Amino acid sequence: MFKKILIANRGEIACRVIKTARRMGIATVAVYSDADARAPFVQMADEAVHIGPAPASESYLLPEKIIAACKQTGAEAVHPGYGFLSERASFVEALAKEGIEFIGPPAGAIAAMGDKIESKKLAKAAGVNTVPGSEDAIDTTEEALTVSNDIGYPVMMKASAGGGGKGMRLAWNDQDVKDGFEATKREGLNSFGDDRVFIEKFILDPRHIEIQVLGDKHGNVLYLNERECSIQRRHQKVVEEAPSPFVTPEMRRKMGEQAVALSQAVGYHSAGTVELIVSGADPTGESFFFLEMNTRLQVEHPVTEAITGIDLVEQMIRVAAGEKLEMTQDDIGIDGWSMETRIYAEDPYRGFLPSTGRLVRYSTPVESWDGDLRGIGGVRVDSGVQEGGEVSIFYDPMIAKLVTWGETRDEAADLQVQALDRVVLEGLGHNVDFLSALMQHPRFRSGDITTGFIAEEYPEGFEGAPASERTMSVLAAVAGIIATADADRARRVTDQLDGPLPPPGDWTVRIGDIDHEVVLGEDGIMVDGEQVTLEFNYTPGDRMVDVALFANGAGEDDAPLGTYGIRLNRRLLGYHMTTRGAQHDVRVLEARLATHAGHMIEKVPPDTSKLLLCPMPGLLVKLHVEAGAAVEAGQPLATVEAMKMENILRAEKAGTVAVINAAEGETLVVDAVILELE
Repeated sequence: MFKKILIANRGEIACRVIKTARRMGIATVAVYSDADARAPFVQMADEAVHIGPAPASESYLLPEKIIAACKQTGAEAVHPGYGFLSERASFVEALAKEGIEFIGPPAGAIAAMGDKIESKKLAKAAGVNTVPGSEDAIDTTEEALTVSNDIGYPVMMKASAGGGGKGMRLAWNDQDVKDGFEATKREGLNSFGDDRVFIEKFILDPRHIEIQVLGDKHGNVLYLNERECSIQRRHQKVVEEAPSPFVTPEMRRKMGEQAVALSQAVGYHSAGTVELIVSGADPTGESFFFLEMNTRLQVEHPVTEAITGIDLVEQMIRVAAGEKLEMTQDDIGIDGWSMETRIYAEDPYRGFLPSTGRLVRYSTPVESWDGDLRGIGGVRVDSGVQEGGEVSIFYDPMIAKLVTWGETRDEAADLQVQALDRVVLEGLGHNVDFLSALMQHPRFRSGDITTGFIAEEYPEGFEGAPASERTMSVLAAVAGIIATADADRARRVTDQLDGPLPPPGDWTVRIGDIDHEVVLGEDGIMVDGEQVTLEFNYTPGDRMVDVALFANGAGEDDAPLGTYGIRLNRRLLGYHMTTRGAQHDVRVLEARLATHAGHMIEKVPPDTSKLLLCPMPGLLVKLHVEAGAAVEAGQPLATVEAMKMENILRAEKAGTVAVINAAEGETLVVDAVILELE
C-alpha cells in the first residue's frame, strides 16, 4: 500500500480524498494555487505545495507542476479527483515515466473513452446501445444543418471533449443550429482545448441514468447499481439519487451488463461511470442508449456509497496499489435510498446567474463528512469552503454537496428539506431555496422526472417554493414571538424596565400582501383567531431558529406535526425569514400602529427595461448589434462568458440601439450597462 499520495485537485473533492487516505493511514500532499492558499483542503493535508497563479491553466492543469510536487514530497501516487487532469491520458503516461502511480484507469481507457466520437464507435462494437447521430466530427454550420435534417429534429450539438454540461446545445430547428453551432465549438475549445463537435438525436422525455462501475487490474469489473441524474439545468446536474425510481431490476441488470462489457472492452480498472440516456416515453424501459463514459470519480459518487456501503475512493486507492476487489457482483446490494443536491454559488431568483464573492457567513447542519458514508443521522456534507473564504471566477461555483440517506425515497427527500433549511450562507447568491423547492415538488416526489423537469416546471424562472397556510401561520407566530423578545430587549437596553407599558403582545404581521393578527396571551399564541402551538428557543440576535409545530393540546411524548429551520435577518420594520425553499419579507407592527402603515409612500424602483445590463461578472465575448440598429424583442444583443459558459443576452422589448457602452473583450461587473435602447 502507498505511504503517501498527492491529490491533484482542490475544493471538496480534495478534502474528500484526504479524509479517506487519512483513515487508511496514508499521508497526503495538497497542491494549491494563489487563490487557494488558505483553503480548507490545504490546511487538512499533511503537506502542501504551491503550484502557481489562480487560473487553472497556470496551475492545476499543468502536469509538470504536479509531477514536480510529487518529486519534492516523495508522493508515490496521484489521485486526480474530477475535472482538471483527471481524464487526460497524456498525464497518466507522464506519471508512469516518472514511476508515479495514477489512482485511476489506464491511459488507453481514458483516451478511448475521452473522445465522444470514438467512444461511441467502441460502445457500438461492444454491443452497447447507441444514439443515432453523426459518425464523425462536423466542421461547418452548413454541414451541421445537413446532418441535423438527416437525423431529424430535435438534435443535440456536443463538443467531443465536453463534459459537466459545457459544450452542449439543444437545437429544435435550423435557426437553433445557426445560432449555436459556432458557440458550441468555442466552448469546446475554451474549456477543453478541442473544438470538434458532433450531433446526436435528442431523445424525447429523456431520463439521465448512469451506471457506476468498479474494476481491478486483474480483470474483474463490477457494476454498483445506477444513479438517477435527470434533474438538470443547462445539462448541468442539480440533483442525483440512487437508486432510480424508474429503473426495474431487469433494466438494472441489462444496463449493468452493458456497462461492464464496455469497461472490459477497453481494459478498464478503477472507478468509472457509464452514462445512459433513457426514453421515459417507453414504458418497457428498453430504450436506453450510451451517452459517454466518465473515466474518473463522479461528483455524485456519495449516493452510491450510501446505498452500497462501499467507499469508492478507498477502492480506487486499493486498485491502484494492485489489490484485487474483495467483493463480487452478488455482494452488491441496495440498502435504502440516497439523494444529493449540489449547492452552487448562483442566484435562482435572478435566472441562476453565477455569483462570486466572500462567504460572510457559512454553516451546515452537520460537520463536513467525517468518514461515515451516510453522514450523521443520515445527513452528509461534502464541502471544501469555510466561513470567510471566497468563491472566485476561476473555478467551478459549487460550494458543497448535501447528501441524505433514508430507508425510503420520501425519507431521503424529507431529510434534504430539513437539512437545507439549516444551511446558512450569506455574502453571495446561492441555490439553497431552489434545491428545497425541488425536494418538495409533487412531480419530483412522484418520480415522474426527465431532464426537462426544471425548464418545464419553472418556465418563468424561480420565485420561491409555494408556502402552505400552515407554514404561513408558523411564520406569523414566530415573527410575533421574536418581535416581542426584541422589544423587551430594547426596553432593557434603554433602561425602561420600570416604564408604564409592558412589551406589546398584539401584532399585525404582514407576509407578502396578507396581514395576520398575532396575539400573545395567557391562552398561548393565536394567529388569526386560531391557536398555534410551537416550541423553539430564541435569543435576540439569533440568525437561525429551529421550530417544532405541535397539535394543540399535544403531550410531552407527541411527535411534532412539522419542523422548520428558519433563517432570520433583521429589517427596519420586521424580518427577512427563509424556510422551506422560500424567502419572506415579514413586516411586524404593533396592532395599534398597523392601521397607519397604509398611508406610507412606497418607493418605486427605476425602469431599466431600456438598458441591457450584464447579469453576472464576465467577459463580453461578442456584440451582435451596432449603434443605430433596430432590434426586436428576443433578438440576441450580446454574449457574455462566465464560468466558461457563454450566455446570450436578448432584448426584452423592441427598440433602437442608442448607445453602446462596452467593447468586445472587456471584463464586466454585475449590472454594468452594455448598451441602451431608445
